[in-house]
Amino acid sequence: MQEALLYKKLEHKLVECFLCAHHCRIAEKKFGFCGVRQNIDGTLYTYAYGRVIAAHIDPIEKKPLYHFFPGSFSFSIATIGCNFRCGFCQNWEISQESFRDGANLGGEELSPEEIVAAALKNKCKSISYTYTEPTIFFEYAYETAKLAKAKGLYNNFVTNGYMTEECLEMIQPYLDAANVDLKFFKDNSYKKICLGSLEPVLNSIRLMHKLGIWVEVTTLVVPGENDAEEELQGIAEFLATVDRNIPWHISKFHPDYKFTDHQATPESTLKKAQGIGYQAGLNYIYVGNIWGWGNDTHCHKCKKLLIKREYFSILEYNIKQGKCPYCNTVIPGVF
Repeated sequence: MQEALLYKKLEHKLVECFLCAHHCRIAEKKFGFCGVRQNIDGTLYTYAYGRVIAAHIDPIEKKPLYHFFPGSFSFSIATIGCNFRCGFCQNWEISQESFRDGANLGGEELSPEEIVAAALKNKCKSISYTYTEPTIFFEYAYETAKLAKAKGLYNNFVTNGYMTEECLEMIQPYLDAANVDLKFFKDNSYKKICLGSLEPVLNSIRLMHKLGIWVEVTTLVVPGENDAEEELQGIAEFLATVDRNIPWHISKFHPDYKFTDHQATPESTLKKAQGIGYQAGLNYIYVGNIWGWGNDTHCHKCKKLLIKREYFSILEYNIKQGKCPYCNTVIPGVF
């Protein structure tokens, strides 16, 4: 337990947290929405520090990040907790745990120094703050990211984007990339399913891009929830207004957690979404959780194959010094 960042003290031992877009006002002895930050005698503390519930060496493509050191490995960590309550969460066993409920964190004690050392020892190019929402273990991620940057490592967030401007500006010097889940393009869907809202996520995508953080976006296409042509078009057109070169990952849904009554996403729906994205002007669209197509990178100008992928492995890599070797076009990303 350590004192939290990004909060202010109010009268009568109240505190206001401005780490994420919930902006929780927390009474003494109470927790914020995330369940990992508690007001103790007028001071806000975080429990999400120093112990990981998951730590793995992953291909960067698993995040998914396809234009951020393709083919490299990333040391990936998480603590318990989240600031959303998505019924289709695929990591719900750890994301929906809460210290408010007396959860035993379990996992493994790892200091920021030990995380960086492990990443270097295992020849990882970056550290990924992932699996659950990195915003809620911000202090842990922040200290780790600073040490990682000093040792020549890169840092990335896999995030729901529900953080504040202050949070992003604080982490910006150390955060190199982010994959943001843009789950819906309807505010009422965010409120009903995630207990959040849309606009803060859109603002985060805009601000990350403005701050020079490499951004990729993922939409899990859930039948009956966000697969209507109008909604997919809204997402694609929004991304195109920010930057046509933002890679959009459209992923197949599998029934899980509270959404076991929903069918898996038909392949035809994913192809429809891909077509909508290209029609909106996006240059790079990838299809996740499906085999055989949708994962290769082609030059957006000459359309030649640059990276051929199978699952999370790279079979062919043709980018030369960040450019297409066939037409010399600069390929957007971090290579």
